[in-house]
Parts: sequence; structure tokens; C-alpha cells
Amino acid sequence: MIIGIGIDVCDVRRFAEAIERQPRMVQRLFTPLEAERSMASLAARFAAKEALAKALGAPAGMSWHDAEVQTDDGGRPFFVITGTVESRARELGVSTVHLSLSHDAGIASAMVVCEG
Repeated sequence: MIIGIGIDVCDVRRFAEAIERQPRMVQRLFTPLEAERSMASLAARFAAKEALAKALGAPAGMSWHDAEVQTDDGGRPFFVITGTVESRARELGVSTVHLSLSHDAGIASAMVVCEG
């Protein structure tokens, strides 16, 4: 059963400009593993975290670091959720989180489906 769906898009140039203005955003939004990625990849990961929040009903108090985007050996992205995000997912009965990322032509996008 689908519990929630979220989608988000992010303009990579505008995201890069925001990071230039406030470099500490990288540490606030991303785990050290994520922070090593390219700007387009960071924008996609930001979109993924926003999409996940939407799929979970956008509750207040969720920590950005509690949803880390990793990739498997084949390059497929997936979430590692902990803490506040894991708690919300458990509360809703989420057993699986599906994630798709894309970045092309200056736009990064993410789609999340929470299944239970």
C-alpha cells in the first residue's frame, strides 16, 4: 500500500548561489558523505530530502541529517533513514522508501514513494 508520494525540483544554479551566500548550508543539510558530491548531485539530494518530507506529511522537527542519500554499487540511490525521519516513517507504517533522482539541463529532481 502506498502511504505517501513526494516530488521536488531544484534549480542547480540557484542552489549553488544559495550555497555561495551561506556555505554552512552544506553542513546543515548534508551528512559528510553527501557533502563530497558535485553541486548538481547535492541539489538532487536536497530535492530528495524535500520529496521525502512531503511523502511523510512534512511534519515539523525532522532533521536533514536523519535522511541520508546513498548509492548502491550500480549507482541506484536509496535513503538511509534514522532518528526523527525513521520515527515518522515507523509512525506511518512505512516499510519501504523508493527514490528516483535526476539532474539535467540545470534542474535536479527527485521522486519518493513511501510504501507500507
